[in-house]
Amino acid sequence: MDDGFLMEVCVDSVESAVNAERGGAGRIELCAGLMEGGTTPSMGLLQVVKQCVRVPVFVMIRPRGGDFLYSDREVEVMKADIRLAKLHGADGLVFGALTEDGRIDTELCTSLLAVCRPLPVTFHRAFDMVHDPLVALETLISLGFERVLTSGCDSSALEGLSLIKRLAEQVSVPWGGITERNLQRILEGSTASEFHCSARSARDSGMKFRNPNVAMGASFSAPEYSIKVADVAKVRTLNAIAKNIL
Repeated sequence: MDDGFLMEVCVDSVESAVNAERGGAGRIELCAGLMEGGTTPSMGLLQVVKQCVRVPVFVMIRPRGGDFLYSDREVEVMKADIRLAKLHGADGLVFGALTEDGRIDTELCTSLLAVCRPLPVTFHRAFDMVHDPLVALETLISLGFERVLTSGCDSSALEGLSLIKRLAEQVSVPWGGITERNLQRILEGSTASEFHCSARSARDSGMKFRNPNVAMGASFSAPEYSIKVADVAKVRTLNAIAKNIL
């Protein structure tokens, strides 16, 4: 944080990781399934990203999309993924878990944190689904989480700015819908020293033959012949805006 702030870019490919670093990202959050809000990436992806970038790489630990209420078997998957991520060079880990009534699952989080240590751990946007964010934040601090990703329990960090401002002096990081158009307002309004974004643009596929009648996923999934990657220019622009403010 030599510039007084740190920009974390969420990526799901080696190309995006390289672009994020080139644009000035100080940390990378490595995921798969960004259409679902991020899931655990493959260990192959982690290995190659670690070979290609020098900034810290935090790995998402989330076995599926959907809610953050996990079964015993899903917990075993999460623990196995944490061990593998540490083995393959993760610099930090990112996870979240809630109880059925929308509170932090302290028992599960304590168990997962023990597997993560000594690496730093971020509680992800499961925080935006809690019943009482102020109580939840105190719980996370007491458990030992270093930071929290949040859009202020709203659709984007701009809409959730009033809550982010109340949380930012402790451990929170604004997230969600951050663009060149709203970053200044969010940083000035929250006094945050870190921010998290994806800064992606669509890139056309290199495929010449295309079958328009088949989709590889559900109807809401991204089109097969358009690839979203972190945009160096967007990352640099966000970096410049933050440097000008912080």
